[in-house]
Formats: sequence, C-alpha cells, structure tokens
Amino acid sequence: MADAFYLPDPADPGRFESTELTRGPWSPDAQHAGPPSALLGHVIERCAPRDGFQVGRVAVEILGPVPLAPLTARAEVVRSGRSVELIEATLSTERGPVMRATAWRLKLADPPLDLPVEFLPSGSRTLPAETAPEMFPSDQPIGFHTGIEYRFTAGTFARPGPAVCWIRLKYPIVAGTTPSPLERTLAAADSGNGVSSVLDWSKYLFINTDLTVSLHRRPIGEWVCLDAVTHPQPHGIGLAESALFDETGPIGRSTQTLLIAPRG
Repeated sequence: MADAFYLPDPADPGRFESTELTRGPWSPDAQHAGPPSALLGHVIERCAPRDGFQVGRVAVEILGPVPLAPLTARAEVVRSGRSVELIEATLSTERGPVMRATAWRLKLADPPLDLPVEFLPSGSRTLPAETAPEMFPSDQPIGFHTGIEYRFTAGTFARPGPAVCWIRLKYPIVAGTTPSPLERTLAAADSGNGVSSVLDWSKYLFINTDLTVSLHRRPIGEWVCLDAVTHPQPHGIGLAESALFDETGPIGRSTQTLLIAPRG
C-alpha cells in the first residue's frame, strides 16, 4: 500500500498519481471527494503565496466521479488585491476537468483587532483518547477509510442521525510533504454526509455535488472534528452541514449539497 494519497510526478509538478488510499465508498473505481479536495487545497496554498494572508473559504465543485487515475492540478490568482484575492483551481484527468475550486485568500489583521470577547467564537468538542473500532460502510480492503483514523463521540456509521466525529490523516496528501491545516480540514470535511448519514447505505446514494469550507481560524493539530447533521428531502435533494473544531475550539463550518437516490 502507498504511503500517501497522491504521488507527485518528478517531471511535472502539477501532475499526481492517485493511490488506492483515495478510493471512496460508492465505487471501487472512484475516489472519495476528501483527498482530491485536499489536493486542490494543496495547489491553492502554493499559488503565488503571500506573507500575512490566509485562505478563509474554499468552494469545491465536483463535476463527476474522480477516477483512480493520474490527475493534473493547477491554480491561478484570478482577482488580486491588497486585502483579498480570489484563486481558481482545477483538477483534471486526460479526459478533462473533474473538480473545480475557488478560494478567497484574505489579509490578516496586524496587529490583531481588539474585539469584545463575548462575540468571539466559543465552545469545544472533546477528543476521546480512543473509541471502539467502527465498521466503515465499504467492502474495499484499501481506501480513504484506511488512510484516516476516526473517533466518534456521538453517533456512529451504523446509527442514522447527527454525529460528532474526529478525523485524522494517517498519511500525507502528497508524498514528501506534511499536510497543511487547510488540507487536513478539506479532507475531513467531505465526510460530513457520511458520518451523519440518515439513510441505509445499502439502499440509497447520498452523494455530494460540492463542498464549501469556511474557516475563521487556522486549525491547530492533526485532528479535525465534524459536528455534523444531514437534512434529506423526499424530492431527492439534501444538505449536510458540519460545525468544525480542532482541539482548542471552533474553526469554521462546512456544507455539502446532496443528490439522494435509490441504489441500483
């Protein structure tokens, strides 16, 4: 088994080989959207980096199944400014784009603003020392579920409804690099609809068409917590939303629009 989700091509810094660790639960030939979202974050952060700036929001559009195949990831600044700038990134196979993302990068206040403490984000979620092993809903021996560690403090994969789940990457997104806080968050946040699923995995699909992550603070540490809930509708459109935490407190929010349909 590979020791990273993606292997960089020495001849092309924008090309990456996808490993089996990227495999998702819906098809043995398609990736979980977490790793490619994190790969987009990887190239976004390396696009014309600026001191004193930080990514505050990433919106990922999933254009179709992402195959376990070589990917090309490119990013460019499309709107530059003194305080905010917009970056666009694309993930493509040889057949064309499979994911797109936009990211707002914002200038950090220096010195920090003197704000009323009572209006600052507060609250916490406790990372358990360990939890009983959870059976991930996949029959594949290797995939995203084997490339992460997850610990529930509320809910389980087998119990429908809201859940609180901590997620940590076991491997780097790109071989030879250390996952950034943004990469870790994007990889974890795409599991909101999975950890808080309300429908039987064997009978229904609830695939997200997008992932939007808004961060008001840079995450600290290896663990990202999702306090997640799924809102399904009989007409087949749903929403999954997660409050995001690290071990020191809240870091932001994520949402996913869901296509809900019977399997088969």
